[in-house]
Amino acid sequence: MAPQAPPTFDTQFSPKVGAGIALAPGLTRITAPNASPYTFTGTNSFLLGTNRVAILDPGPDDTAHLESLHRAIADREVSAILLTHTHRDHSAAAAKVAARYKAPLWFGGPHRLSRPLRRFERNPIKTSCDWDLMPDRTLTDGETITAGDLTLTVHTTPGHCANHLAFGLPDILLSGDHVMGWNSTLVSVPDGSMADYFASLDKVIALPYRHFHPAHGGPIEDGRAHAEALKGHRQMRNDQLLAAVGNGAKTLGAVVKVIYPTQPAKIRMAARMTMAAHVEYLEQRGALKVKRGLLGIRLALA
Repeated sequence: MAPQAPPTFDTQFSPKVGAGIALAPGLTRITAPNASPYTFTGTNSFLLGTNRVAILDPGPDDTAHLESLHRAIADREVSAILLTHTHRDHSAAAAKVAARYKAPLWFGGPHRLSRPLRRFERNPIKTSCDWDLMPDRTLTDGETITAGDLTLTVHTTPGHCANHLAFGLPDILLSGDHVMGWNSTLVSVPDGSMADYFASLDKVIALPYRHFHPAHGGPIEDGRAHAEALKGHRQMRNDQLLAAVGNGAKTLGAVVKVIYPTQPAKIRMAARMTMAAHVEYLEQRGALKVKRGLLGIRLALA
């Protein structure tokens, strides 16, 4: 079998922040002004519908962004506020927007960890999660919903976090943070799960949608092929981690130094979180032995 081609990342995407950009009939993107190393050019909010709309991922609680959404909505009725997940760059404005438009909140249930915390463990992205936000309707896998005047199919895609959803339109998948074109997604245990992430990649690869519109960055022309490449990329990281441990790296910091030797500090922080998810994944599959203590973890090949 030929080796999987690496993913091609579009880092040149330059949105018109705050402008309503028509992507397809009934689908409009408004990018929030919250660019960062973790959000790229900002969170993409979407209006779904033509005469009646729903809002997907209202984004940060930012006055300028909320007014951009309001201008794009104009005088149309808002039927619901949808979330791909409850990380605050997507959901911080959700309650305020729901109250403004008297619209219900629909998402995949309250924020939850992918597994319980271990003794002495902390969730490194705890403050980035919307723990208190409750849905008026909990969306479930495979159900069909009406959002604005569009019909969507709900797909559970855990991995980046436990309550992550993607939404399907004809030939379009609104992929949230699960599949993005500018970078591979952050998987931070125990908030997320690498095993779930791989399973959700397999799921979207098997779905019939070709064009993906993610919550950060630009559209992905062939989303299934890109998801295949992302899967190969993560499998490569598994191999690199095992090789690093085999060559003497015994700690997570040592592994990150081997695999990401020149990345800036903030990127290395994200890499460390995702490498911890790879460690857990490989431990579950019997490829690594992990000894945990107050001072961190020690790694050895199984």
